[in-house]
Amino acid sequence: MSNLDMDDVKRRMDASVANFATELSGLRAGRASTAMLEPVSVDAYGARMPINQVANISVPEPRLLTVSVWDAGLVAATEKAIRDSGLGLNPMAEGNVIRVAVPDLSEDRRKELVKVAGKYGEAARVAVRNVRRDAIETVRKDEKNSTISEDERHGFEGTIQKATDEFIAKIDAMVAEKEKDITQV
Repeated sequence: MSNLDMDDVKRRMDASVANFATELSGLRAGRASTAMLEPVSVDAYGARMPINQVANISVPEPRLLTVSVWDAGLVAATEKAIRDSGLGLNPMAEGNVIRVAVPDLSEDRRKELVKVAGKYGEAARVAVRNVRRDAIETVRKDEKNSTISEDERHGFEGTIQKATDEFIAKIDAMVAEKEKDITQV
């Protein structure tokens, strides 16, 4: 009997895809959205924290985000985190509120966003492959400990690879869809 729990493997792969979907939702083509800033994390209180744990984000206008930072001491760190996020945004602090104008997408900016989407996709593929590696290590340990046979190990590895291929195909489809969305004028 193997220690491999395929439900757990699929759940972990699914979590990687869900995290990737959240990151992709932050790549908006031109319109402001609170999801744009979800991947941003701020150096606060000696740790990296998601921006939504240090501030309230709202969309008062289609091309403007406002970030109301709760702790005045974190305004500069939050502004820096937004600027350094790779999203091409230029935040302006006014007291505890940071205004973030969402620029029109130039052709260069669209290409840059496509690259960012590809980078997020590759990180998600790596996460799925790491889950696969852990699962295969478990199966090989089981074989080494004589709890399963070599044939059973091959069967489990095939099942693990099939699940990996499915999740990577899902990620590839999401990247292609986002690229299409970004490049559409």
